[in-house]
Amino acid sequence: MRFIHSSDLHLGKSFGAYPEAIRNRLREARHGSIARLAQAARQGGATTVLLAGDTFDAETPAPDTLRHALRAMAAEHDITWHMLPGNHDSLAASELWRRIAADGPANLRAVTTPEPIEFLPGAMLLPAPCTQRRPGRDLTEAMDAPTPAGMRRIGLGHGAVTDFSAEEGTAGIIPPDRAAISGLDYLALGDWHGRLQVGPATWYSGAPEADGFKHAMTAGALLVSPGAAVQVVETGQFIWQTLALDVLPGDDPVQQLSQALPDPTLRRDRLLRLVATGRLPLQQRAALDAHAALIGPDFGWFDHDLHGLATETRPDDLDLIDRAGALRQAAEALLSEAGDDSRTSAEREISSAALARLYAFAQENGK
Repeated sequence: MRFIHSSDLHLGKSFGAYPEAIRNRLREARHGSIARLAQAARQGGATTVLLAGDTFDAETPAPDTLRHALRAMAAEHDITWHMLPGNHDSLAASELWRRIAADGPANLRAVTTPEPIEFLPGAMLLPAPCTQRRPGRDLTEAMDAPTPAGMRRIGLGHGAVTDFSAEEGTAGIIPPDRAAISGLDYLALGDWHGRLQVGPATWYSGAPEADGFKHAMTAGALLVSPGAAVQVVETGQFIWQTLALDVLPGDDPVQQLSQALPDPTLRRDRLLRLVATGRLPLQQRAALDAHAALIGPDFGWFDHDLHGLATETRPDDLDLIDRAGALRQAAEALLSEAGDDSRTSAEREISSAALARLYAFAQENGK
């Protein structure tokens, strides 16, 4: 007996903080995760996918988001989908679940009640659908329900266990030993967007397509065969990466960055956030800033944060900007502001960054 355990597709997620071009690609990648989950099931010898909540990002997804999702699942006609309401698409969204019941394909089963169901030969599914966004009680108590002797018992729930916080900071209410308490062979959970093993038979699958920098791992799903090892299968299209670069005077920050970056052919489907720390002379900081601006368009999305990078400026650095006149006055003012302890760290960083840009501009203009 094998099945795929996944969760948190968050179809329809807007990604409003990002530019329009990458927003559209990220939304499409989430839709594409349906086909990739089906393919992962086939390759693993499974015919069933358990979706442990938050298939949709909102209780009222756009009509095209819902329609496209249902048709994508229908297209994978050899796969049976079991969809559990989560906290983003809870049972309080009665119209959503009414539409799924009315328009859903024959190979989709909306798991909207806590009654056990035989979802595979010899295996009972004990679901705990989210009744509302914050139920306020442990819905997995329903997994204590009796099942016929000799049947595998598979729990399907959504929410945070008591020893860590959920995505929104709500304290968990699912006991981490729920599998043992309810005699489960496996407990499939959703809500945590990174893959996490809670106990010997309890896992969060994580989202099949990453949606942020929080979880430093490849996105995927779990191929489960109760009683055997749980296998991770990669399903993500995009990689979200935070690259830490710690530099000191004497280092070559451009070379260090170049060595740490992925091959140019692998950058389009990567969102990269560069975080630089340490300290550098003005000339090298300007070179790092310029190189970051140069490589940025290689990536699906790119940002570089130099707030933690102190800048060492010598008097002759200002001479390289200008020896007199308006540029020199501007450089001296920025240098003074960058070292003014009465200003906030953010204000000092803005001045340092502006000084580095002015230095780079002066060098380019001089050439």
